[in-house]
Amino acid sequence: MANASSPPPASAGEIAGSHSVEINENSNKTNVVNSIDDVLERYMSVSTPNLLFPFLASLTWIFDSQQNFVNVFSDSPPPWHCSSSTCNFNTPCNLPSNTSWSFSKPRKISTISDFSLECSSPVLHALPASSFYAGCLVGGISLATLADSRLGRKNTLVFSSFIMSLTAALTAFSPNLAVYAVLRFACGFARANVGTSAFVLSSELVSRRHRNRVSILTFIFATTGFLTLPAIAFLNRAYSWRLLYLYTSIPSLFYSIFLHFIMMESPRWLLLKDKKKEAIETLKKLSPLIETVSFSDLAVTRSDKTESSDLFSAARMLWEKRWALRRLGAIMIVSFGVGMMYYGMPFNLGSLNANLYISVALNAAAELLSAFLVFFLASAVSRRRSMVVLMVVSGGCSLACTAIDGWLAVAVELVAFFGVYTAFSLEMIYSVELFPTCVRNSALAVVRTAVVLGGVAAPELVAAGRRRKFLSFGVFGIVIIFCGLFIVFLPETRGRALSDTMEEEEHKTMRGRNIISSS
Repeated sequence: MANASSPPPASAGEIAGSHSVEINENSNKTNVVNSIDDVLERYMSVSTPNLLFPFLASLTWIFDSQQNFVNVFSDSPPPWHCSSSTCNFNTPCNLPSNTSWSFSKPRKISTISDFSLECSSPVLHALPASSFYAGCLVGGISLATLADSRLGRKNTLVFSSFIMSLTAALTAFSPNLAVYAVLRFACGFARANVGTSAFVLSSELVSRRHRNRVSILTFIFATTGFLTLPAIAFLNRAYSWRLLYLYTSIPSLFYSIFLHFIMMESPRWLLLKDKKKEAIETLKKLSPLIETVSFSDLAVTRSDKTESSDLFSAARMLWEKRWALRRLGAIMIVSFGVGMMYYGMPFNLGSLNANLYISVALNAAAELLSAFLVFFLASAVSRRRSMVVLMVVSGGCSLACTAIDGWLAVAVELVAFFGVYTAFSLEMIYSVELFPTCVRNSALAVVRTAVVLGGVAAPELVAAGRRRKFLSFGVFGIVIIFCGLFIVFLPETRGRALSDTMEEEEHKTMRGRNIISSS
């Protein structure tokens, strides 16, 4: 057994497996022995990291991304054709009789034709997609603190992914538009924490050296989900939209059950909740060579605020610290602009008079290229400067789409989408670095909620933009440029170690200001 050679008098020994853990019972928030980041960094750096568990957590982004954009195909306006020589209108709704036209494909291929919405208001056309993002918004607000307080990262991920998959499968049996919209809302409500929990969990299962690349892995899988969606929709183009929901939900349902039995909990969260035995077992599974390491110096800071299991403890900590509230407010405004354009662009592809399947596939390819670019450059580029440039360029390209059409517009839209997705990827990494472990999942959930809030407005703007493009592409461009300016109110975090408590983050911020002042 590996024991501490000279344990301090004020320590209590705790045995976990074949290791002795010494915890300083007199430590408090003003006398920090070691930060959790320093302690875990020492143990996780012993050998080559086990990337299986971060990989498995990140895979859930495939299913998250598919549910995110499935409405692009299930709710797309179906093709129609004239069946009489007097038919010369651009829409069947202007024809004097429904006998002079008919749908080119079976009615079941789209919800628009299946629910007889072809002549309904654009608001009804956008209702299912808006309901989904409204569910994401409500779920993000209601469930934001679960992963930081009671459930933890793993259980929140499994629970959210399972409910998202179940409601998506039930959507295939919707008898009418009302039930369809309600089930999309429920799916969005559950989906709100899937990506956040997977992102935070995967980044907390590796050492600092591998954190950026593991974080980018989630975006690569999100892009994979987005890229597979047009392929699935194309193969299903002659069949019911209901099958599309089954194809994208059933694999996710089984994968959620698989995660429940195999996924590991974040050792950071376990230590913050004073679950030292579980944290040690997790560390041993994450690194095979760690079995030879003594855990006798595993000392953590004891803080009443940090260890509180109250459901709203993380929210209170964010509210009580003015610096945290300022950061959260600024990054939420940035997120709103990013979300409106990121979610709005794929829905708006139908307005460019180009093949929908090819256009969506090209957007997914641009997203994949962006993910690989961030993968290699995340550790080298400035967060603030990069995001400002990307958001301004994306906004400018979106504004340019209001004056052009066809494949030229698709090419300019690709540049805009590439820029906004790269900004979104950097923003997620930036958000992880801006907030300490004790509130990180809650803060990221709020940030993603702001992204989704932009998504709620996007389908309605897209529906209005089918008549006048400036109401979609123009508004997207103006909003993202304006919101991007708020990045100047955030500190630069590139190369900084993660903090675990609010006090530790305050100390690092103050030390950074002193260094800048002295230089």
